Amino acid sequence: MYGEIDTIIGLFERSCSKFPNHVYLWECHDNKYIPTSYQATHSEVLAVAAGLMAGGLQKGDRVALLSEGCNAWVYSELGILYAGGTDIPLSIRLTENELLFRIRHSEARFLIVSDYYVNTIRKIEKDLPGIEKIFVIHFSGAETEKYRSFEHLKEEGRSWVEKNAHFLDERIRQVSPEDLANISYTSGTTADPKGIMLTHRNYVANVLQADSLIRIPSHYRVLLFLPWDHSFAHTVGIYSFMYNGASIASVKFGKSPLEYLRNIPWCLREIQPHILLSVPALAKNFRKNIEAGIKQKGKITVLLYTIGLKLGYWYHGQGNSQSRGIRWLSWPLVRLWDLLIFARIRKIFGGHLKFFVGGGALLDTELQRYYCTLGIPMLQGYGLSEASPVISSNRPERYRFGSSGQPVQPMDIRICDDNGQELPQGEKGEIAIRGANVMKGYWKNEKSTVTVIRNGWLYTGDLGYFGRDGLLYVLGRFKSLLIASDGEKFSPEGIEEAITELSPYIDECVLYNNQSPYTSALIVPNKTALTEYVTSREEKPGSIEAYKLMLSRISEEIMRFRKGGEFAGLFPERWLPAVIGIVPRPFGADDGTLNSTSKIVRHKVYNIYKEELQYLYTPEGKDIRNRRNTENIKKFFTD
Repeated sequence: MYGEIDTIIGLFERSCSKFPNHVYLWECHDNKYIPTSYQATHSEVLAVAAGLMAGGLQKGDRVALLSEGCNAWVYSELGILYAGGTDIPLSIRLTENELLFRIRHSEARFLIVSDYYVNTIRKIEKDLPGIEKIFVIHFSGAETEKYRSFEHLKEEGRSWVEKNAHFLDERIRQVSPEDLANISYTSGTTADPKGIMLTHRNYVANVLQADSLIRIPSHYRVLLFLPWDHSFAHTVGIYSFMYNGASIASVKFGKSPLEYLRNIPWCLREIQPHILLSVPALAKNFRKNIEAGIKQKGKITVLLYTIGLKLGYWYHGQGNSQSRGIRWLSWPLVRLWDLLIFARIRKIFGGHLKFFVGGGALLDTELQRYYCTLGIPMLQGYGLSEASPVISSNRPERYRFGSSGQPVQPMDIRICDDNGQELPQGEKGEIAIRGANVMKGYWKNEKSTVTVIRNGWLYTGDLGYFGRDGLLYVLGRFKSLLIASDGEKFSPEGIEEAITELSPYIDECVLYNNQSPYTSALIVPNKTALTEYVTSREEKPGSIEAYKLMLSRISEEIMRFRKGGEFAGLFPERWLPAVIGIVPRPFGADDGTLNSTSKIVRHKVYNIYKEELQYLYTPEGKDIRNRRNTENIKKFFTD
């Protein structure tokens, strides 16, 4: 009925026809996961589509969607698309002002929101005159003319379609590959959020491209704990699993986002996923929790765990894309340690986990080695929302630590200089791509569109190169480089990731060099590790001497990367921080220093801590135990 697969509707119809009785969605009710088949999902989607049309939705109208991940999230987005509309997926981590901007800028007519977030919408409702109806998922309040329950929407749709099925069928047939599927707003690492226009063709193309690298068997399950509006979770989770007849599970939300996070371990055991999608921040948290549990089991377990990690790191080398040579001889020992330690750790993830797929920010090689040693490799990929988002990925059959793997097919990719000219293999430059997955442009922002899409090529703003192994290596942001006084440029992300990953005393690190004589760093300390450190040195926590001891420890951690240190040679000396500033509070969404995907918003950090950065380039600021750092670390521990 829908011809070849060139729309999301066609993609879903194919799966409903091919896998009608396969489970597509898992949702927790009364502490038990309940399955919903493809066929049953299809029925709910049509009800939502009909309900929206009954309410007056016209082809091309926008509907904003604000909800935690749940079955109704999928019913809503697909229902919007079946009705010929465009979804505006909104992050649950956005502030009221950020939500207000996106809803107004997109000119949405309707809004679908979950019950937990409806009070947030009520606070800004007076400033949203364009919103005609608000449909509430799991509504606990009283319905009004404007606020209706999501169940009411579906009931109205089922009644309407009894007499108007031909109108719904006609609307579905009108949906074309070039129609907008959604407008996905940038998360704010740049000054202003931009609405990324992604078409049906963009999504279908990227699902098929991603499938060229990692094929998902139809019996696989994934627990989607990333926000579902996140482009990575959206395409690689919701749509890629749909295409392959596999199933996705939502995390039990509970009564708050905090309870949601606490429920993840239980959900992992219940769902027993085969794949997890993760970003570096989550992967690091998993590791911290694992190592905290190991520590509680005593010194012998800690010793076995440490030996096993060293053995695994040596055995796996740089990944499975190279010959292991003499290291094969250690296979019996690797297997023994796996049975003793690592197989038990994998049970934390349900026992069936094959691998992670990593996206988002840069992922340091040490973290990749760690998960590979655990027996659940983290396959790093690369992408951005403007590319729908997948551009490349490592594969289970071939992965190399530090790389972003092979580009998807079919897609053109090249490395360019400052003038957009292609560079030879091995040279570093801006990554540019061309293919059916490239966005249509930015919503109501032609000026920004023409700066990133030129002659059909999307210029990503990311720095990278192709190695001799044919794999893509991404080094950081091409447009947020450190610039020395002599004009030389360097990407800071790799250094920042290494410092935070290899030092237990440092939670976050942001480097700064704007044509300065040396590089500086803003540091977020780790409270637990530093408190334990000063206590072990018999210094009373909370005293001035304790704070100065902490500062000296942080300085020593940075020195580990300089000449004579254990990590010397990893990075050029001139780009390592020569001076260090301590921030008085963790980075977070409240002050805009972290965006909705937990990435550091560099320009916000620079702006908020402008005085700290200026102070670091004074004679007094060069001493880490200076007055300002001492005051800030005290605030950090006492506020």
